[in-house]
Amino acid sequence: MATTKTTRSNRDTFNTRFVFLMAAIGSAVGLGNIWRFPYVAYENGGGAFLVPYIVALLTAGIPLLWFDLAVGHRFRGSTPLAFRRVSPSLESIGWFKAGVNFFIAIYYAAIIAWAAIYTVKSINQAWGDSPADYFMGDFLQADTDATYSANFVWPILLVMVGVWVIAIVTLATDINKGIGKLTSLFLPVLTVMFIILVVRALFLDGAVDGLNALFTPDWSVLSNPSVWIAAYGQIFFSLSIGFGIMITYASYLKPRTNLTNTGLVTAFANSSFEVLAGIGVFATLGYMAAQQGVAVDEVASGGIGLAFIAFPTIINLMPLGGLFGVLFFGSLFLAGLTSLISILEVVISAVADKFDLPRKKAAIMAGSVMAVVSCLLFSTTSGLVTLDIMDKFTNNIGIVFGAVCAVIAVGWVTGRRREMAQHINAVSGLRVGTVWTFLTFVATPALLIYFLVSEIITLIGEPYEGYSQAQIGLYGWAAVAIILVASFVFASLKFRGNQHLDGLATSDYGVPVRGRPAGEPNPLGQGATQR
Repeated sequence: MATTKTTRSNRDTFNTRFVFLMAAIGSAVGLGNIWRFPYVAYENGGGAFLVPYIVALLTAGIPLLWFDLAVGHRFRGSTPLAFRRVSPSLESIGWFKAGVNFFIAIYYAAIIAWAAIYTVKSINQAWGDSPADYFMGDFLQADTDATYSANFVWPILLVMVGVWVIAIVTLATDINKGIGKLTSLFLPVLTVMFIILVVRALFLDGAVDGLNALFTPDWSVLSNPSVWIAAYGQIFFSLSIGFGIMITYASYLKPRTNLTNTGLVTAFANSSFEVLAGIGVFATLGYMAAQQGVAVDEVASGGIGLAFIAFPTIINLMPLGGLFGVLFFGSLFLAGLTSLISILEVVISAVADKFDLPRKKAAIMAGSVMAVVSCLLFSTTSGLVTLDIMDKFTNNIGIVFGAVCAVIAVGWVTGRRREMAQHINAVSGLRVGTVWTFLTFVATPALLIYFLVSEIITLIGEPYEGYSQAQIGLYGWAAVAIILVASFVFASLKFRGNQHLDGLATSDYGVPVRGRPAGEPNPLGQGATQR
């Protein structure tokens, strides 16, 4: 199908809102939904955690998602270009977000490769009787002391190359033929696979004990501020807000797109998948506890340990464990791949806009650089430590800092709070007003600043996970510093071509633009007026 264009812009658009929703939900539904949410919920009050989780979704997740959608849809550009159109002085914020995505993508590809390999290994339980020893030893050959080992693990390297080829080929094509088709195919497959996995898990011995452990509420935790912070953190990270992903994707929406409705569908689809994942994971952990004759809390875990150690242990115990393993690791692979595509799109779109490159050329050039860095760092025996540190710093510092800067800059430095609300209301059925403005530009940034400061104090006060200062300095603090410096360097470069002066869309928005840079045309077209 031919790519459609906006009336006054050369920017591609998604053919239908369904294609956008598949892409947006595919981005939001990632590894964290499967291996992070269940454990976070369990550790923070079980069923009671759903109260702060829902509050966080409604008061921060959805409002900030609408903000990202509004910025991308109104200013119709990659993340750096969108912020430049808000104000030339804000372009560096967009590049900071692109930098965060660069570092997330290079380690995310490694986890996807692990999941792909384990999907095959599930068939005959190749990890043997000791999944933990196999994962750290035979599989990763992990060297946790080396800052950089330069010793490659060839099976991981080869599969990582395959992951990068799939991602680059997908992004090098038209957004509808590439991102649109891949997510429209993989997301339904992922959903079906995971539902089958959950149904199977519910019929395991001990599944009820696992569900009771997860959902039995501990109401006393609601007075604990850390539980609320955990809920907001989970919503923030799982919805792909603050990354620049939704800003970039929204720039491909047609001018007359219902933003509030689109945001609600994306948010609730993501949260529904998280709850589904919680049911499947803890039903399975209940079975593991029953087989080993221990309490659920002795086998409950999250993150990489859950996926590559706990679940292989469970697969060994299960009848038809191989099939269950293929479903689980296949789900991880698909969830990770759809998220990786969205993360890479932020970087590639930014490069294409800045240097006036065709999409194919930008994808091959930027994608190849990222693939090389990714394989050099994360297919080695020191890759696990590098990944763990980089994940911690880019997520808990990089994403949060970028989100705070974006909201404060757009809302307060340039004073565009009312303009953002007007834009949402001009194209959406559900209107926003004072409550949305307060939540987006006052309450959420205040909470994120608290979260950011607390995290920085903790990371300075004690070495993360006991890693050496050299490891933390190189892959943690240095990574954040590189992103910060690069954001100003790229923002200082001139745009090639005149694409940054193009009209942003048609005057259908009906919202006047104020404070344009001198010499730039009205991005909504001449004569655009308030409806």
